[in-house]
Amino acid sequence: MNEERVVQLVERLRQRRVLAHVARAGVFQFGIRVVIPDGREAVWDTDGAAGLEAQVLQDGVLVGFVPTVPGSQDFDDDAVVDCIASTDYDALS
Repeated sequence: MNEERVVQLVERLRQRRVLAHVARAGVFQFGIRVVIPDGREAVWDTDGAAGLEAQVLQDGVLVGFVPTVPGSQDFDDDAVVDCIASTDYDALS
């Protein structure tokens, strides 16, 4: 995702009370970092792939994974926000 879109998505997630931040994974690589209250974080879509997926980390160690969401390569911003906001992170531990 490009930086401008990520910033807009983060703002929309925050409006829904999701603890979201811009994740900078490298030069021109951006994604969305969601802080999970139990100390984990989900890093969404920093790899530049077409579909929406996330790595779930705790203290920098991979502890879970949200596989590519079917059809997410065609999601508009509303669908991306809904997907990230409604993910059950407790089911991933």
